[in-house]
Amino acid sequence: MTTAQTTPPPSMRLRELVFGAACAAALRAAVRLGVADALGDSPQAVEDLAAAVKTEPRPLRRLLRALSCYGVFAERPDGTFAHTDMSRLLREDDPHSLRHISLWCTEPWTWDAWPRLDEAVRTGRNVVEDLYGKEFFTYLNEDAPESADVFNRAMTTSSVQSAQDVANFLDLSGSSSVADIGGGQGHVVASLLEKYPSMRGALLDLPRVVENADPRLRTGGALADRVRIVAGDVRVDVPVGADAYVIKNILEWDDDSTARTLRNVIEAGGPGTRVVVIENLVDDTPSMRFSTAMDLLLLLNVGGAKHTTESMTRRLTDAGLVIDDVRPVNPYLHAFDCTVPDHG
Repeated sequence: MTTAQTTPPPSMRLRELVFGAACAAALRAAVRLGVADALGDSPQAVEDLAAAVKTEPRPLRRLLRALSCYGVFAERPDGTFAHTDMSRLLREDDPHSLRHISLWCTEPWTWDAWPRLDEAVRTGRNVVEDLYGKEFFTYLNEDAPESADVFNRAMTTSSVQSAQDVANFLDLSGSSSVADIGGGQGHVVASLLEKYPSMRGALLDLPRVVENADPRLRTGGALADRVRIVAGDVRVDVPVGADAYVIKNILEWDDDSTARTLRNVIEAGGPGTRVVVIENLVDDTPSMRFSTAMDLLLLLNVGGAKHTTESMTRRLTDAGLVIDDVRPVNPYLHAFDCTVPDHG
């Protein structure tokens, strides 16, 4: 039995955990250097890889050796390095690429914010406003445009990858229309319209978001004649009627914003309307480590939170929805299938 196969003692495991930043930094470095893209299907010598990505061979070997301890790249007995299932996910051209997610979770602002987590836990408030003197997304767009671009790419990647899972999961055969509320670029509604050729759809999100809607939905796109693109703030108004509403990964704000959004959807749909809320949960999910980490990051940057099953259930029922079913969509997402009840 090798030492790698034994369970490390608590002291060793804790030492590894407190050095977690080294692993995150190594992943970020590998992405920014383009190592995964440069490494082909065959194992490669570090000297050749270093020439391809314009680094010094010795420190590159150290970087790859550190990552191989976590299953990202593999060091072979002859000293060459090869891809693993995880390192391939850092490639730009992989259909399941996590390249932009990896960059987003390790952006420069995160290294400023993480050391203040104790402060955020004490106060329940975000730390970004104290750090930068402005709200998080204002800071991103005004002072860190490259980071804002990484955020948009990461959210697009995540949305594209999960949209097909959502479309495969949802049975909307009883509905003639669907509205994607706060739906970003509209990947979910596009996937649903492709699944149901007679269905009509709508996409509602902020003006700067919908102007970059999925090309399939825009003028000249394959689905353009079956969809309405509406610019607006879901917390203010939902000027879209539909048989079914999909609300995915946006109910992570403060309670008031969440309540107003749900109230607006209920008013727009009316009795009997189906409302499907899809969220990451920080309990009862195979992705607990990732979801709880994202939950803490939300606390740091916007003072928001991921939901537990109980907290999501409470918000939906407080808003007046009847929850018919709760089921996992994939390892990261759960769907709360709800109905707007008849009044009285």
